[in-house]
Amino acid sequence: MLVDDSAVIRGLMARWMKDEAAVEVVASVGDGSQALRQVAQIRPEVMVLDIEMPVMDGLTALPQLLQAMPGLKVIMASTLTERNAEISLKALAAGAADYLTKPSSTRDAGTISDYQRDLLDKIKALGQATRASQPRRAFAPPGSATPAGRGAAPATARAAAPAADARGAPGTTSATAPARSRQGLYGGGPITLRQHRVTVPRVLAIGSSTGGPQALFTLFQDLKNDLKLPVLVTQHMPPTFTRILAEHLTRISGLNASEARDGEPLERGRIYVAPGDWHMVVAGGSSAPVLRLNQNPPENFCRPAVDPMFRSLAEQFGAAVLAVVLTGMGQDGLAGGRALAQQGATLLAQDEATSVVWGMPGAVASAGICSAVLPLPEIGPAVRKVMTGTKP
Repeated sequence: MLVDDSAVIRGLMARWMKDEAAVEVVASVGDGSQALRQVAQIRPEVMVLDIEMPVMDGLTALPQLLQAMPGLKVIMASTLTERNAEISLKALAAGAADYLTKPSSTRDAGTISDYQRDLLDKIKALGQATRASQPRRAFAPPGSATPAGRGAAPATARAAAPAADARGAPGTTSATAPARSRQGLYGGGPITLRQHRVTVPRVLAIGSSTGGPQALFTLFQDLKNDLKLPVLVTQHMPPTFTRILAEHLTRISGLNASEARDGEPLERGRIYVAPGDWHMVVAGGSSAPVLRLNQNPPENFCRPAVDPMFRSLAEQFGAAVLAVVLTGMGQDGLAGGRALAQQGATLLAQDEATSVVWGMPGAVASAGICSAVLPLPEIGPAVRKVMTGTKP
């Protein structure tokens, strides 16, 4: 369902979707009130909702739409301004699944092409997540002879076995227990979790994408005032959004959160957010680490991307890294996560049941490089355990 006061924009999006076999436009309306009148009857799986509209704007309509149709996946759309970035983050906190920044001009073919790809990718990923949400993924309990089937209640998955590509690091010994697999939907295969002796981390690194802001807000609220180490966050976001995300994290966490600056040293109790359009990495060695920003080519179609951050931390800190992969499309974080696992670092992934899209966390979970795959409310307590040197 397309909701935008511009008939030109709605027509453009509808033409793109006409060529997509997986996508059907079931309604196209010009403001939030019209959407509210039709949504319960039409029951779309995904809605693209403009922020700035007459009669009823997107932020006003959002909670009423979600109440009228629970489970609806809403993508907020707006031009890239500071005000709209702030509104978009408020919408995400209020239940929107994702956001898109509209091109500033319909005459820029390259920008339009990027927007088209992003829009269709998000619609298809969110639609697939909606259809996969019932029944949700389940894990067999440790030692169970038969993996839990689809439709069973989600259970916590914790350390089960060493990954084939993980090697020990100073202060870390790999376990030799037999592998225990969990029935998985991602990639169609079982999931094997790593088990190793946890090294007390010197840095916490978090990667996220679709649904990430909401997950970050929850995680940092859970960890409020408990983080005594540097925290690096790479969230797939454009410029302006990342600065406002950092401001929200400051209020939620009680810590100083800001966009990273090139050359600044890592300090305990600080949150560093990768700026939009810049990769954030760490250099300088573990004794005097500093942040570096670069505009190397996008990875996994993203800049900032999680993989460069994870790879640099593996090089600089070895096993003394705690990495968390939250909800998101694609598989950004997988290659960097492998590098961390090879050094003996600890990786945690958000489970499918609490993820908006189980792409990024599903990729690292299915690769056998995670120590735990957890519902979002359990990730904060697991982070506390790892920070004290115990298993998640």
